Amino acid sequence: MSHPKKERTLVVIKPDGVQRTLIGEIIGRFEKIGLKLVGIKMVVLTEDFIEKHYTLNPEWRRITGEKRVKAAREKGEKLPTEDPFEITAVILEKLKKYMTSGPVLAMVWQGAHSVELVRKITGGTEPRSSDVGTIRGDYVIDSYKMADDDGRAVRNLIHASGTVDEAEKEIKHWFKENELINYRLIAEQILYDVNLDGLLE
Repeated sequence: MSHPKKERTLVVIKPDGVQRTLIGEIIGRFEKIGLKLVGIKMVVLTEDFIEKHYTLNPEWRRITGEKRVKAAREKGEKLPTEDPFEITAVILEKLKKYMTSGPVLAMVWQGAHSVELVRKITGGTEPRSSDVGTIRGDYVIDSYKMADDDGRAVRNLIHASGTVDEAEKEIKHWFKENELINYRLIAEQILYDVNLDGLLE
């Protein structure tokens, strides 16, 4: 079994994050916690690539639709349908338009519990209900309701893999093996070495 420090996750800064010049701020958040950037590239996506990305997990349509229904009920909002698959069909079309509207920055971050920690730092899918201190909670004012009323996807700056299994599939979809770099950061000695040897001169 490999060490937890080898865990990797995919992060994509979406077109709104790029346009709002938040790339440095977002990268800084992940660097400060101790994660290591092992892959990065800027790309303009096709609708086909985006559909494949969101449907790598066969349960995505159901889970995403159910999450939207739950959020609407909690806020007392009325949706045109409560069928999760009908909801997700509309969401996917909006996502394709959103994610192909401009360049995105795709990254692979590595470190112990990287999937879980990146999700925690990123915040919930809906910026309106994301906690202060998270990227979405601190930098976005969008909501499901406003996005629905405007007929568009929620602008929430970032995509972050939801599980370790999802991360592995998404990384393979976005990056070739030779685009990911194995290297050592000096800071990893402080984070992972058992005895902190060699600090004193």
